Amino acid sequence: MGGLLAARVLSDFYDRVSVVERDELTDQAVPRRGVPQSRQPHVLMSRCGEIVEELFPGLLDELVADGAHCWNDGDLSRFHVFFGGHLVTRTGSIPSPGSLITHHASRPFIECHVRRRLRRIPNVAILDRHDIVDLAASDGRVTGVLLHRHADRQAVNLDADVTVDATGRGSRTPVVLQRLGYGRPEERELPVHVTYSSVPVRIPDGVLREHTFARLFEPGRPHGFVMFRAEGERWILGAGTLGSVDPPTTQAEIVDFGADWAPPHALAAARAAEPLGEVCMHRFPANRWRRYDRMARTPEGLLVLGDAVSSFNPIYGQGMTMASMEALVLRDCLRHGDVDLPRRFHRASAKKIRVAWQTAVGSDLALPEIPGPRTMTARITNAYVGRVLAAAESDPFVAQEFLRVTGMLTTPARLLRPDFVAHVARASRRQRVHPVLAATR
Repeated sequence: MGGLLAARVLSDFYDRVSVVERDELTDQAVPRRGVPQSRQPHVLMSRCGEIVEELFPGLLDELVADGAHCWNDGDLSRFHVFFGGHLVTRTGSIPSPGSLITHHASRPFIECHVRRRLRRIPNVAILDRHDIVDLAASDGRVTGVLLHRHADRQAVNLDADVTVDATGRGSRTPVVLQRLGYGRPEERELPVHVTYSSVPVRIPDGVLREHTFARLFEPGRPHGFVMFRAEGERWILGAGTLGSVDPPTTQAEIVDFGADWAPPHALAAARAAEPLGEVCMHRFPANRWRRYDRMARTPEGLLVLGDAVSSFNPIYGQGMTMASMEALVLRDCLRHGDVDLPRRFHRASAKKIRVAWQTAVGSDLALPEIPGPRTMTARITNAYVGRVLAAAESDPFVAQEFLRVTGMLTTPARLLRPDFVAHVARASRRQRVHPVLAATR
């Protein structure tokens, strides 16, 4: 997704844009080897949806016409979601439904539609079944890439004024930069060692009115369970485990991870669901941020974005949204020309990444099972977030604004504005008749 969205932006500024992909790309919405996480539950988060629509006008309507489900009426009963042991209110609607819109579909489905739109742009070429062997560099500038073409096993030199690395967590750019004499970027990491198991299933329309059932990791509860609606009658059942907890390997075992809290009608639907594929597992070792913005010098003509720069615990769903936000940063930088482009781009994108990093790492460190330094600021922040989540059990406005933060429509600073704090304070004073507490398995 990072590469596709970057290509869309570049097509407005350059005569020719080439997208290089090692997998074979078809016109079908199917998982592929190069995106192993694509088999896990996904949702097109609100900010990502806005950006995709801005870059490809009409694409969101195309998704819905082809089977994606859109939540745009604010009806809170469509979700049965816990955060930090607190069940977000399911009564009524959020005050501003138009301020929080999400589209429910699988990752391959979303990516396929973006790719179709990109193919229609005349100056964009997609070179699939090509491996990137190396970067070509001369006189302090990256001048393109050396490719290996699968079809005839021939080497291909691809010259470029700008080369964008969107190759994911396995990016070899740090190694190449070190070889060229620039050194490696500083890396920040927080190990989490989580494993996600999922299975695609069919649940007939009308069986469930909800779009999402989810209970994620909580202190003392190192496992989670989700049911995400995808396109058509397709759903993704998923379970996550932390540390030494054994991940489930069958559909029945996945559903068992939700047996102590999920509503009976959801569990019944999940157990009766027709499997549409095998159970797939995805291991995620650590949150990582490569600080290209802090390097003393980098070659001209080389940009790095998406998971190749920063990747976060997938449970927070930030990956596609961060890639889309970086694409807009690239567009803004190019509007001011290409002089000193790498330095300007990496520093500007770091400001966006920092917010996502602090959110993900702070949330992970709220779990005692994850080792790492916990500053006083982090402890105070997590304590306040706990009060926010408690208020979200009964206050639709608090729920709305918290979900706008998690949807990356606004920054966490929104949770400190006086009107929001007043809602949290009022909710705290009200006695909750049925408090929702974290249960242990």
